Amino acid sequence: MKRIILWDHDGVLVDTEPLYFEATRSALARLGVDLPLDGYLEDMAHGITAWERARRRGIDEDRIRRHREARDVHYQRLLSERDIGIPGVEPVLAGLAGRYAMAIVTTARRADFELIHAERQIVRHMDFVLASGDYPRAKPAPDPYLTALERFGAEPAEAVVVEDSERGLRAAVAAGIDCVVVANDFVRGQDFSRATARIDRLDELPGVIAAL
Repeated sequence: MKRIILWDHDGVLVDTEPLYFEATRSALARLGVDLPLDGYLEDMAHGITAWERARRRGIDEDRIRRHREARDVHYQRLLSERDIGIPGVEPVLAGLAGRYAMAIVTTARRADFELIHAERQIVRHMDFVLASGDYPRAKPAPDPYLTALERFGAEPAEAVVVEDSERGLRAAVAAGIDCVVVANDFVRGQDFSRATARIDRLDELPGVIAAL
């Protein structure tokens, strides 16, 4: 019997992944580095930062740092300008909140997360949020999800992870937790063969979890 839902954030609860890619590609372009989408997604699945492309070109760490900071500013501007809501998310969360303990487990920076949720009601359904810096290693390492289990005092069999990307699925599998993958066009070509279940819409999730 599952009693805990661990939610990925970007791509599951808000539609931010294309914006992060756009901001990162733009910053790398100013360094003269190309970032094709297929290469970005392949690197992401294995936890390889896009900035490795700049390092392989011999670009020094100070220039990379400055362009990463510029990317962060650009990304926050996009978050403020674009519609990143995913229809149906809040009703699903409201329906699950009384039946399961829940947490968000994200690789997002805390500053970005707080900007995203300044006027949203998603976080009120959660017991806690783990963001970048709250665990030793980021996804696809299991650390984020293992840290969440520790916070709940739970075993892997008691939880289910909701993810949209191969990187997140790898993290869940490495932590020994069942993972439901919700369809997301941005990462549709990634390998989800190890998912416990796959769904097209978030409103399918309650029935899937109840059957696990």
